[in-house]
Amino acid sequence: MAVVALVAGTGAAQAFVLGLSMTLLQFAIGALNDLVDAPRDAGQRVGKPIPDGVVSPEAARFVIAGSVGGGLLLAAVSGGLGLVLLALLGLAIGAAYDLRAKGTTLSWLPLAAGIPLLPLYGWYGATGDIPAMFLVIVPAAANAGAALAIANALVDVERDEAAGNGSIAVALGRHQAARLVVLLLAVVTVLAIGTTLVTGAPAGWVAAVALAACVPLGGAAFGMVAAGRPGTAWRELAWEVQAVGTGLLAVAWLGALSATSVATPGH
Repeated sequence: MAVVALVAGTGAAQAFVLGLSMTLLQFAIGALNDLVDAPRDAGQRVGKPIPDGVVSPEAARFVIAGSVGGGLLLAAVSGGLGLVLLALLGLAIGAAYDLRAKGTTLSWLPLAAGIPLLPLYGWYGATGDIPAMFLVIVPAAANAGAALAIANALVDVERDEAAGNGSIAVALGRHQAARLVVLLLAVVTVLAIGTTLVTGAPAGWVAAVALAACVPLGGAAFGMVAAGRPGTAWRELAWEVQAVGTGLLAVAWLGALSATSVATPGH
């Protein structure tokens, strides 16, 4: 988030505030997820703070309220009403996943809707504007979000099958779900490289975007291999590579398009 804001041209202080704001909002969504899952996790999973007794449900509610309040306050200070509305939309999407979509065949949808908000939040918070390039970035980010959600569901496919949860990976099957992840990220790669070429981005930026795109796409290809292996370690590693690579690609792509805008006469 802070990196997106820096790419957009804001100063370090503003970027820090924007990054902290989004971090607090993510804390709230994560704490709500743990609170909702606590009854089901009790006595079954280790490493979860509420069922392990490390954090009480009351403390989790306090974290949720404090994180929401702090995140919205920082959004108002750094970006005004428009940024607050984006923050509220992000909270609503996260809550929809925690309360309704998790463990269903629609579990991928909140992430597909939420991932595009991240670059939007950083850019709008930094500039107060949403440029035309987001007409391509938003659907590409939605594809990337859906891919990450499906890859994450692949990690938990055995547990979801045992619990009777109808995740997208359970519905499609391991191999079909892994192929869909590759297809979605291939579309993202084509859009990213294609727009940098069409808009005349500097050659160095085009190369950076192409190299960055290889990371999530390579992770997805690795995920296809991992889908046929027992255990979750390889699938989890594939998901982690995709997640990190998607972030790298987002920064490189925004940087390329920003450099194109700066280099174009009249901008």
